[in-house]
Amino acid sequence: MTPGAKPGSGFAWPDTLCEPVRSLPSHSRLWVALSGGLDSVLLLHLAAFCHRSRVPLGAIHVNHQLQPNAGEAEAFCREQCGVLGIPFVARRVIVNTGGNDSGAGGVEEAARKARYAVFEQILEPGDLLLMAHHGDDQAETVLFRLLRGSGVAGLAGMPRSRKLGAGHLARPLLDLARDDIVRWAREAGLSWVEDPSNVDQVYDRNYLRHAILPRLKARWPGLARRVRHSASACADSEFLNGRLAEIQWAGCSDGEGRVLVAGVKALTLSEQRNMLRWWIRKRGFHPPQLSDWRQVMHDLLEAGEDREPELLGEGFSLRRFQGRLYLVPDPVDVARRVATIAPGEKLKWGEWTLGLEPGTNPEQTIPPIRVSTRQGGERLRFSPRESSKSLKNWLQEKAVPPWERARLPLVFAGSEGVGELIAVGDLWCSEQYSGSAPAAGWRLIVERDCD
Repeated sequence: MTPGAKPGSGFAWPDTLCEPVRSLPSHSRLWVALSGGLDSVLLLHLAAFCHRSRVPLGAIHVNHQLQPNAGEAEAFCREQCGVLGIPFVARRVIVNTGGNDSGAGGVEEAARKARYAVFEQILEPGDLLLMAHHGDDQAETVLFRLLRGSGVAGLAGMPRSRKLGAGHLARPLLDLARDDIVRWAREAGLSWVEDPSNVDQVYDRNYLRHAILPRLKARWPGLARRVRHSASACADSEFLNGRLAEIQWAGCSDGEGRVLVAGVKALTLSEQRNMLRWWIRKRGFHPPQLSDWRQVMHDLLEAGEDREPELLGEGFSLRRFQGRLYLVPDPVDVARRVATIAPGEKLKWGEWTLGLEPGTNPEQTIPPIRVSTRQGGERLRFSPRESSKSLKNWLQEKAVPPWERARLPLVFAGSEGVGELIAVGDLWCSEQYSGSAPAAGWRLIVERDCD
């Protein structure tokens, strides 16, 4: 533990520190991301000084259980919040340190994901999470991303605020230098816990922080300010890229969340790449880092009609079907067994939710209602007066993409082997189990939870 130089109860917090902490986005409750390190401890005391009498204030500590002093850090954070009278929430996580990402960078990224997952679980609408990143952190982030080959979105650095889970996060200290933060923390008499991993230069960020940035700052005074200006310019450029993509999307979209191949072909390669990256981010995914977008776009747009080109990303894929591009999230696992739906209950089936709701005569006895995926040879009958039709042919006529057909929940009424197909996903439902007065006495509800 590192102590400050003197007790801090009567410290006069300077306006330079207080003003950005007071000028926050709209919120109804504040949280501070508290690691126990110098920066977050300072921010905790600042938030308590500036906001405790205005809105509810709490602290969140994520214990990654990676360092020998992890328990000490959690206990210290709890003690600090107790002294200040601030509610304290601690969450312990297990960080995956194995597999192909077991190197230092992999551990750093895995810990970050685990940390942000906890924040997303806790934040509610109206909540604002304060994070203690400062100007040196921003410079470090921009340089780190530059070395990784990031585009303008990455070189814009960490945003001052953004949505996080049901709430938002804010970084009020981004314009402040670490040297000033250290000086203020010592003058205020604050104590904090040092993370031993912060000096281990096997981690890329620590190498930049301890071996590279000091030399750059010595050669170019005001480095953080210079990097901040460049990051701001990149942020402006990324904003304009997004506006252009949004305009071009309006001309290429089919109105149902898909992109017309003909519209994409009319754009330049740079515009194609910009719009697809914007689309991917808008759907909540990260665009893949590709070395040859030209080849990727050629494959997606020019492959023969008998081909099924796709671009794989983390958690999604881009696919083409009948002159349109689809952004397809990775599917939720579908049960391989046959499941049944009990009247009045809900059944979760992959990304689908199915249920039987009472109609005009819920006392009426109905046969067993079963759910399964396609096995082959299924037929459906739209009414007793019509002949049955091959489900395979009907799905083709309905232009259901091939990757969707095998995952659609098929609902049957009757015992296995003799049952009648009564619903195909949310595409069709027998009149016996639909409408305001279903003849079967129960209404079948089939809803898709995500696109």
